[in-house]
Amino acid sequence: MSRLSFKSFCIEFYARHIGSTGADVYRMFSESGLLKTLDDDYEDLHGLGWEALMPMFDEYLGRNPK
Repeated sequence: MSRLSFKSFCIEFYARHIGSTGADVYRMFSESGLLKTLDDDYEDLHGLGWEALMPMFDEYLGRNPK
């Protein structure tokens, strides 16, 4: 999976996870620095499934999971 595909995957799945739009999640990821982290830590993160990534994103963004 390319870095761009991975970031798109993360944005779309997180949008579903929190009931938001991809555009809003992209903005959250960008403003919080998470988008850069996904790029910088791609090698470590791209093998994780959404089950592991969603709680990690919740924690990173300081959100309470649904």
